[in-house]
Amino acid sequence: MPLRDRLSTARGTFTGFLASVVSRGVDDATWEELEEALILADAGVSTTTALLDRLKEQAKAGRVNDAEALVALLKAQMAEDLGGHDLELVTDGSPAVWLFVGVNGVGKTTTIGKLASREVQNGRRVVLAAGDTFRAAAVEQLGQWADRSGAELVRGAEGADPSSVIFDAIEHASAAGVPLVMADTAGRLHNRANLMEELAKIHRVAGKGPGTVTEVLLVIDASTGQNGLAQARRFTESAELTGVALTKLDGSAKGGIVMAVQDELGIPVKLVGLGEGIEDLVEFDADEFVDALFA
Repeated sequence: MPLRDRLSTARGTFTGFLASVVSRGVDDATWEELEEALILADAGVSTTTALLDRLKEQAKAGRVNDAEALVALLKAQMAEDLGGHDLELVTDGSPAVWLFVGVNGVGKTTTIGKLASREVQNGRRVVLAAGDTFRAAAVEQLGQWADRSGAELVRGAEGADPSSVIFDAIEHASAAGVPLVMADTAGRLHNRANLMEELAKIHRVAGKGPGTVTEVLLVIDASTGQNGLAQARRFTESAELTGVALTKLDGSAKGGIVMAVQDELGIPVKLVGLGEGIEDLVEFDADEFVDALFA
């Protein structure tokens, strides 16, 4: 299914602006409506302000005063702001280790399962590490994804030290010649331990064995908008993030969150979730995304 069809909910925020500006042309009210549309789409105030400042300068320099030219300018600026990042998931290592972090309920385990399925289908063996040891349901769900995708699962006892489980998974993968380990982590802890300290420990321990941590992916639920972004900022403080997996984008009216994530967190959106199926986790494409919002 084309991306434009998956983003019909998010596109609604921008189609109202487009209808208005096309019927009236470019005036002071146009900029106000565009600002409102971007904020309603959860691009965030600071990101919106910076985008509009650049856009106004370009419009003035190019003497843009008709609707089609302004929309073209807007699309080009958004694509430029969102593009230019290296979105490749790095697999160098023996094995390579991908850590997944984020609060509970954002779709971490499902994201891992979908990625594992894709990697296995591409011919790469995968070990899944059940590092969210404080939630039995998370371990069981990851086990189901391992069965479904053809990956191996390494798990510990309920409440076991997450770092030790992930370390054991890396050791197992190294001994078995498996090139990739994907590790689930807790979104919150049931004891008094500090979550961010725990994640920092996991990162340190994962790097002490034979493996190499090549990706630390923050999973965010797009439908939570700025609330999700506020939660995500905490993870940037202790986890050495390499990218974002943005889930549930197909059901969100807040497509602008992609802009806010990259602008305010300073890390690229590498993956977007566009449905429930295994194939519905795809690489982010800035040009295709912007086209879909304005289609």
